[in-house]
Amino acid sequence: MFNSIWYQSLTKPKFTPPDWLFSPIWIFLYITIFLSFILYFLKPYKNKKSGYVYFAIEMILNLLWSPIFFGMQNILSAFIVIVLMDIFAVLLIKKFYSVSKISGIILIPYLLWILFATYLNYAYLILN
Repeated sequence: MFNSIWYQSLTKPKFTPPDWLFSPIWIFLYITIFLSFILYFLKPYKNKKSGYVYFAIEMILNLLWSPIFFGMQNILSAFIVIVLMDIFAVLLIKKFYSVSKISGIILIPYLLWILFATYLNYAYLILN
């Protein structure tokens, strides 16, 4: 799925991190996302359905981005997906925070990273 030749041929945006940095960052972020979800799940609260919906949508979008960007080599569609990820990440944080403050706060690094990734995706779109 990951076409290294295609990706390496792209003009890189300013501030593109080295390739080796992405895996450790995503490992950390997926741990925090999982922890946030567990804290939300365990917190007694009457209406948590929208939080579960936001979480599911966010994870689906998250899982779709790489195959669209790298597999399909479709930078524009990947950009649309990541903008939706930004929107649902904000909704998710607000909902999780309303039920469990720590659960919402733990997701802030994820939001910051995907906002940075949105910048990178946009720059790839413009430069290529």
